[in-house]
Amino acid sequence: MPQNQDPEYLSEPRRKEIFRALVDAQDLKLSILQSRAMITRRFGVSAKQLQNIEREGIDNDWPPL
Repeated sequence: MPQNQDPEYLSEPRRKEIFRALVDAQDLKLSILQSRAMITRRFGVSAKQLQNIEREGIDNDWPPL
């Protein structure tokens, strides 16, 4: 996996953008699985990367929480 695709190499603004898109998708009544699948495709991140970003966003109370 290229370094720039690893969550620790994604900038914080990029991770926040991905997190916001995930929350927005769930607010549109997509299921958790549907929203995760959509966001991994849209941003070209792996399921594991998205899981890490999701955890980071929740732990740090990122907007739009």
